[in-house]
Amino acid sequence: MRLASVVVILWLIVGAFAAGQRDYYSGPVDNCNKLATIAVTIVAGPLNYVGMNPKIACETPQPSK
Repeated sequence: MRLASVVVILWLIVGAFAAGQRDYYSGPVDNCNKLATIAVTIVAGPLNYVGMNPKIACETPQPSK
């Protein structure tokens, strides 16, 4: 159990580092697309370095008129 926890933490740290290298942390988070892309890049972890470049497109619901 302890080894699995260490692996998961290292996986997420590598993903956060990859998101930083792609400049996802620069500037404000304007919409859910950027936030979702940052999150999926962190979750992808080391897969970012073998060619995976996850991007998410989402739409926030608009208020009715």
